[in-house]
Amino acid sequence: MLFGASERRGHLPFIRTRRPRRDAEANRERLLAAAVTAMLRDGRNVPLAAIAAEAGVGVGTLYRRYPDRQALLHDLEHRAYDLLVGILEEIDAEDRTGRDAVADYLARCLAVADQLVLPLRGAPPLTSAEAVRARRTIYRFLDAFLARGRADGTVRADVNATDVIVFSALVTQALAHGPNWPWTAERQIAIFVTALAAGGPPGVPRPEITLDDVEAAFAAHAAPSSGDGRGPS
Repeated sequence: MLFGASERRGHLPFIRTRRPRRDAEANRERLLAAAVTAMLRDGRNVPLAAIAAEAGVGVGTLYRRYPDRQALLHDLEHRAYDLLVGILEEIDAEDRTGRDAVADYLARCLAVADQLVLPLRGAPPLTSAEAVRARRTIYRFLDAFLARGRADGTVRADVNATDVIVFSALVTQALAHGPNWPWTAERQIAIFVTALAAGGPPGVPRPEITLDDVEAAFAAHAAPSSGDGRGPS
């Protein structure tokens, strides 16, 4: 496992921010869930008033929490990171091969694809310390799964965690006018996982793409305000 039992109980390197009181958190989740629903139905540029209506609150309530669309997208991105870290923690606690752990992660990403408001899926990149820390936590979990797979003989040596992250971003975005989604995506996951097997054919292009490459790309495309106030950027 990547982290011990005591660490999983609350001492992970990824430090979650202190949560607001329960009713405020429930209101936040209702607004974010409504935003996801409205964006899926009407696109990412859906009016904020429509999101407020979907949540069953007045538009003033939404604006008090999210003064503009960027603030809303930022919170949706942090919510997605929390969701992925939670998935990875659950998988890490289970006894399985490295390749099976990666396969389970990809399947669970597909199951929550509509909740994943993330830079590799078109969201504005965040460069705050909290966002970078969350991405590094996700990377470390996946890197540990791959290392476990190399040790147990189920994963080839020339694949890294960034490859899994990039593939997860690709496979969780439905193809426009594509056939029978998500079945098509499930097939692609099966093909990817099969290709992860140790002893597979060579031919993965070099050089590999690293987490630092991804962070540099995010920094190059981030808006000046993407440090979003949730930690020093």
